[in-house]
Formats: sequence, C-alpha cells, structure tokens
Amino acid sequence: MTKKYNELELKSHEKMAKDCFNKTWTLLEKANRTEDEDNEMVHTAHASRYHWGILVANGKGKPVNLQRGEWQIARVYTVLNRVEPALHHAKLCLKLTEDNDIKDFDLGFAYEAMARAMAAAGDKTGYEKYIKLVLEAGEKIKDKGDRDYFFEDLHKGQWFGMKK
Repeated sequence: MTKKYNELELKSHEKMAKDCFNKTWTLLEKANRTEDEDNEMVHTAHASRYHWGILVANGKGKPVNLQRGEWQIARVYTVLNRVEPALHHAKLCLKLTEDNDIKDFDLGFAYEAMARAMAAAGDKTGYEKYIKLVLEAGEKIKDKGDRDYFFEDLHKGQWFGMKK
C-alpha cells in the first residue's frame, strides 16, 4: 500500500520534483559537464521522477508528470550514451503516454525519446520507425510556440550518425 502523505509533505515532494527536474535540465544543457556532473544529472533525473511518483500516488500529480520524468531520464541516459537504460526509460515513457492517452507535445517527445535511444543503440530500423512518428506528431502539435520549441529541440543533441 502506498503511504499517504500530509499536505506539507506533498508540497515538499512537489518542490523537490520540480527542483530536481530543473537541475537536470540545467546539467543537460551544460556544454562541458564533468564526470561528477554527469552522475549528478542521473541522480537528479531519477529523484525528480521518484518525487512525482509520490505525488501521483497521492492524487497531487498527473500521469503526464510521470511520463515527462521518464522522458527526462531517457534523455539523460541517451546523452551519456548509456543505451540499455536509455531504451528502458524511453519505453516506460512511451507506455505511460499510450496508457494515459497523452497527446500533442508530450506524444512527440515520447517518440523522440524512442528515436534517440534507438539511434544510440544503432538500431536503424527502430530509429526510422520512431523518427517518422516523431515528425508526424510534431506537425500535429497545436500551439505554434510548442511546435517551434519541439522542432528546435529535435535538431539539437546527439543522433549517433542517424539522419533526421
């Protein structure tokens, strides 16, 4: 059975979830991370997802928070070229997306996580399947600002020799 937390504890978990997510994002964008920063990035991504899990279990978060947490963990491992955990968390992200009928911006990023992880794994067939879905989902993002951000992010980062 999931522990029930009081409001003060839940506010603390929410702050930690957000702070860890933002710290991870800052580290992801840092040009020359040290090995210690790479390790910190792994830990903060997992910590953020952990805290969101508590919030969702206590009715204070939504499945999309879990989905975004799994996406971020997949991105971290992909950036670090750690293929097995990148694929694992990309698949968890996609499963949460499908199971909860998450659409738009987040659907595109779920496919992007899979495409990048497949690229890191050198799986050209898997990459081609998911990059096609990425581009289709990206074009369907309703808000122009979100759509522009999505495609800007898509063109950043490592694609391990695969073409977009």
